[in-house]
Formats: sequence, structure tokens, C-alpha cells
Amino acid sequence: MGFKYRETVLAALVRHGVMPDQKTPPELVHEFINDLYRYEIRKLRDRMRAGLIAKEDYASRVSELRKRYPILSLPVEYWTE
Repeated sequence: MGFKYRETVLAALVRHGVMPDQKTPPELVHEFINDLYRYEIRKLRDRMRAGLIAKEDYASRVSELRKRYPILSLPVEYWTE
């Protein structure tokens, strides 16, 4: 059995360099994208702790980062047709 990803989902995944094929389970792709987001959020936090980002700017940067990952707000069961 293969997976047929929705075109809108594929377009969102490509922005993060992810191009699943029909054999790639959506749960695996979701986990990867979530790990990528967590990596970036931790990197952002570490930059704030190191004084490279002002504390008052941190929340807006987190918000900007979250906007780059709207695919994570879509439940994985809606990723395929």
C-alpha cells in the first residue's frame, strides 16, 4: 500500500527540504518535521541565553519561527488522500 500525499502538504514539506515518496509513512515525515522545528526552537533559545537575541525580542522570533511550520498544525491523518 502506498501513500498519496495532498499537493498542499507536499508543497509545505518541500519548503523544509522534505520530499516523501509513496512509501514514506506520513507519521515518519511528521516526526521529522517536528524534530526540525524543535531543533530550530532550541537553537533560538540558546542564542537568547547567549545574549545574541534580546529577551524582549525572543517571543516575536518564536512566533516568526512557528509561522514557518504551519504544516505541524494540520493533523497527520489529513496529510494524505
